[in-house]
Amino acid sequence: MSQPTIAGIQQVGIGIPNVHAAFKWYRQNFGMDIPIFEEAAEANLMLPYTGGKPHQRHAILAINMKGGGGFEIWQYTSRVPEPCSFEIQVGDLGFYCARMKTSDVKGSYEFLKSKNATIVSELTKDAGGNDTFYLRDPWKNLFQIVKSDSWFGSGAQLTGGPAGMMIGVSDIERSIKFYSDILGYDTVAYDKEGVFEDLKNLPSGTTKVRRVLLKHSKPRVGAFSNLLGTSEIELIKTLERTPRKIFENRFWGDQGFIHLCFDITNQKAMKELCAEKGHPYTVDSGEKFDMGEAAGHFSYIEDPDGALIEFVETKKIPIMKKIGWYLDLRKRDASKPLPNWMLKALKFNRVKD
Repeated sequence: MSQPTIAGIQQVGIGIPNVHAAFKWYRQNFGMDIPIFEEAAEANLMLPYTGGKPHQRHAILAINMKGGGGFEIWQYTSRVPEPCSFEIQVGDLGFYCARMKTSDVKGSYEFLKSKNATIVSELTKDAGGNDTFYLRDPWKNLFQIVKSDSWFGSGAQLTGGPAGMMIGVSDIERSIKFYSDILGYDTVAYDKEGVFEDLKNLPSGTTKVRRVLLKHSKPRVGAFSNLLGTSEIELIKTLERTPRKIFENRFWGDQGFIHLCFDITNQKAMKELCAEKGHPYTVDSGEKFDMGEAAGHFSYIEDPDGALIEFVETKKIPIMKKIGWYLDLRKRDASKPLPNWMLKALKFNRVKD
């Protein structure tokens, strides 16, 4: 079997009640100011996760030119997106907190504080002894600011895009195997158990947990690998309470982190790999899926606790919309990174406030 390749975390999906207000907040606070696409359409392929019915939605995919993944800012327009009915606590199952990279943790803290962002955990040390802090956006989504040395271009803020996720799990060994075997996070940076200083201001943050930080030992490859950069996954298991599923009794697309998306090549090989590892595709768009200004082939699997992992094989993206420059990736070697100058031309699409 030929092997699929992963270029990195393409984007974090965020269910939002107001897509344009969220895009404004994310670009002003995180520098996510380059829209790759914006489209209003019917979501008719996610029926296993939308009550068996298609729904109207409006989505914007935005990136930061400094590098990292993007945000797919996603709003239902045919129904009211439901927030979680309970207070999400440390160790609840699913995507708990997005990891946002920065070149300067303290500088980002001062900047976000000056923007009146909701800081929920002041400057402290994470489980690895590194500077960090946590904040919430206006829709209560939780973000952790972490130091990174993986950068691409220039941007207005110290932060780049998302470079990982903290994920609540029920069985750490089983989840380590999943994120290693399928997604390449094969190196344990730390494996610690206890009560942690950086979590203490979060709901249930003073309870005992186990935390495992995973990295990928092999460099990512593919057209967007230089832009997307390195990433990390932190698995967290609560040891003193029974966790709840963050998306229990709700639809994909409702409020919160709805998926973690990876840019890949060779969907056929990835589909075979996932089936072999016991995580078959639950959604498969097929070869021809158009997002208006962009096109690709997407699919979904579930992690061991049901959190949704998306794979996108990108076919077409707009480089400079104003002059009609669209890149067709089917006409090039998908394993090779795109030239940096070409991707840096995306800056001409920047939305300025």
